Amino acid sequence: MNEDDEMPYKLAGRVVALTGSTGGLGRALATELRARGARLALLDLDPDAVAKQVLSLDGGGDVWGSHVDVRSWATVQQAIDAAAAHFGGIDIVIANAGIAIASPMEKLAPEAFDRVIDINLNGVWRTFKAGLPHVQQRRGYLMAISSMAAFVHSPLQAHYTGSKAGVWAMCDSIRLEVRRLGVGVGTVHPTFFATAMMDEVLADPAGVKIWGGNSGGLWKMVPLDDVVAGIVNGIRHRQDLIVIPRQNTLPAKAPGLFRRILERIGFRDTEIASAIALAGDGRTRP
Repeated sequence: MNEDDEMPYKLAGRVVALTGSTGGLGRALATELRARGARLALLDLDPDAVAKQVLSLDGGGDVWGSHVDVRSWATVQQAIDAAAAHFGGIDIVIANAGIAIASPMEKLAPEAFDRVIDINLNGVWRTFKAGLPHVQQRRGYLMAISSMAAFVHSPLQAHYTGSKAGVWAMCDSIRLEVRRLGVGVGTVHPTFFATAMMDEVLADPAGVKIWGGNSGGLWKMVPLDDVVAGIVNGIRHRQDLIVIPRQNTLPAKAPGLFRRILERIGFRDTEIASAIALAGDGRTRP
């Protein structure tokens, strides 16, 4: 199913695993999903914050939480597997954990670059990798929170734009691999919106200089509620691409204008399945 299908994907009773659950977007999204009857596995780096969030949503056995560090494959796999065991399966995985900083290449410490890439890009891959065996059983949906930065590449953010463009491209590739399994894959591309992360951007003179304080023009912030509503609609219709606000859809879709045509011609499901059967696990061979 994708954005062209007529029947929405019901959220009531679905099991949703959400990383970065205690951040601004994660918290708002968890609240809305719970209000729609979803059962939640809340996953975050701060175990105390997760525990409080579970209590705040008062879901009994329908809301469960765990510590996760998306930079660690072991913790991601353990948490996802534990969530599946608790609920008896998982329908939807949302890779939401992410960070942002503004710094030019000449000043950015190499370890800071590595950290952004490891959380924003590698963390999505780890989350999807751990979630796929469970989501596959229910012909469910994988969603990654990317950004308009995947398409609009601003200065002082090579690390961030690279990670978010990587998420978009990676999800396009994964979608081709799993569509034969009945699994959908979507990426979310919001513009700036109000969260604690944006508070840090607005407190950074470099960020204010580049984006003009995000008070108007191209970089004006949109309400958090609009982002949550767009994400929920994207889940309900198992969309490939969710752009918020919608008026940014044209610049977002332009880079992939011919992608679907090329995919249909160049990558057939039977060929993909055969290639997957032949592929190794990526470890370096002696």
